[in-house]
Amino acid sequence: MKKITIAIDGYSSCGKSTMAKDLARRVGYIYVDTGAMYRSVTLFALREGFFLPDGAIQLDALRERMADIDISFRLNSETGRPDTYLNGQCVEQEIRSLEVSNHVSPIAAVPFVREALVAQQQLMGRDKGVVMDGRDIGTTVFPDAELKIFVTASAQVRAERRYKELQEKGMPADLQDILRNVEERDYIDSHREVSPLRKADDAIELDNSYMTIDEQNQWLMARFEEASREP
Repeated sequence: MKKITIAIDGYSSCGKSTMAKDLARRVGYIYVDTGAMYRSVTLFALREGFFLPDGAIQLDALRERMADIDISFRLNSETGRPDTYLNGQCVEQEIRSLEVSNHVSPIAAVPFVREALVAQQQLMGRDKGVVMDGRDIGTTVFPDAELKIFVTASAQVRAERRYKELQEKGMPADLQDILRNVEERDYIDSHREVSPLRKADDAIELDNSYMTIDEQNQWLMARFEEASREP
């Protein structure tokens, strides 16, 4: 089998990261959660007070501090999956909070933020053998990826999944607040000027609204085997 680049795009809370992590582990590829990178920048901006009361971002202040943001991934020996680190601190749980979710789409729409993170992502995947998930991997980061998947599910299903995830982590959660957040993020991600969320022309669409994780993994493994088969 040849080594390939796998791009998994789609809407928020579709289970892209779970699919990508499981596939990377099974086939021995590097996994990069680009959503966690944007969430980390968002957490940094929140900590530094770069959001104004009306939700606007102090762009000049954020631009000046971008060089101070170091994002890395380290394998968690207990879970077998990578955790996200911001400036040397594990923030895997904190970046999944509803507060970060409520602020990440505006951060992800900032051109200089996207430019900086896309450059990092392209560097991470330059030698192939990588599974990367996000919003613009197949359209902007790796338009020549050998396998592109676009994941979707109904907003209600995605909100319920997110609600259950937060509950299991013991974090505060309100289903209606989460549903509003999912719908708002869908709109912002799809309408931003820079690298909007859209399905690449050559991407394979997967609606996983009523699929189990095992069914998703089997489906994705079959697509991987097809794409990586030597000609």
